[in-house]
Amino acid sequence: MANVNSAKTARPPRLIYSLLEGRALLEAAMLPMLLPVLNGTPRGDGHPVMLVPGFTAGDATMIGLKTFLRSRGYHVETWGFGQNTGFKLKFSQALEQKVRYLHHKHRRKVSIVGWSLGGVYGYYTAHSAPECVRTVISLGSPLHFSPDKFDTRLLVRAIYRYFAHPMGPVAHLSHVRAKVLRAPPPMPSTCIYSMTDGVVPPQAARFETDDAQHENIWVPGSHIGLGFNAAVMYIVADRLAQAEGDWQPWRLDGRIGSIYETCANLVTQTA
Repeated sequence: MANVNSAKTARPPRLIYSLLEGRALLEAAMLPMLLPVLNGTPRGDGHPVMLVPGFTAGDATMIGLKTFLRSRGYHVETWGFGQNTGFKLKFSQALEQKVRYLHHKHRRKVSIVGWSLGGVYGYYTAHSAPECVRTVISLGSPLHFSPDKFDTRLLVRAIYRYFAHPMGPVAHLSHVRAKVLRAPPPMPSTCIYSMTDGVVPPQAARFETDDAQHENIWVPGSHIGLGFNAAVMYIVADRLAQAEGDWQPWRLDGRIGSIYETCANLVTQTA
């Protein structure tokens, strides 16, 4: 695990990474070959898991994670509100109510896994209904909710203006609702990010804290492919399988763990 604290402005992703986002197709194609490894991940305890799609995406994009987590024994739901068209009040309220309903129905806390902007909704819900949320896991989510710390490619800003708000991301990042997101949620949480993310700056997709119950975990891969990335699925399964109230930070043991730590520290220091 690599935790990095930075008060600097998150620079846009490198152009080469943005141009190579099509590698997500390769990541998805490799998934069937890695199923034997994923089948060795721990089974869960059946608690409810809410999956939240990224910006401009819908529930269909979460099919890989949904299928995998159901195979691990979880009760998996997707948000069910159609296309995610930006950080909006109607969606944040609806998601909070759905999480509250799942908590009431199952009599158990709900884990939330959000991809990109879906992670933003996940953390907002965790702040709004902390008594209902067990943990939040974000996949390449823009977490620095301060306009002077958030920068993206022109194309991403243009798409956001088209689908969400004419002022772009700054309109929602500056909103009073976003202020609660400047601090991590009051429960164990995990940021999964890639240093070669071509959409969200990796510096913006990590917690700026050394708090023992919040962690940043590096994975290799693209932004668009995070929902079909075998490394992501492996980590998500491990994080969700922890017993409630006995959360421990991510750690890989043995030789593989040593290689991972070396790679994580290397890519972070050279960013």
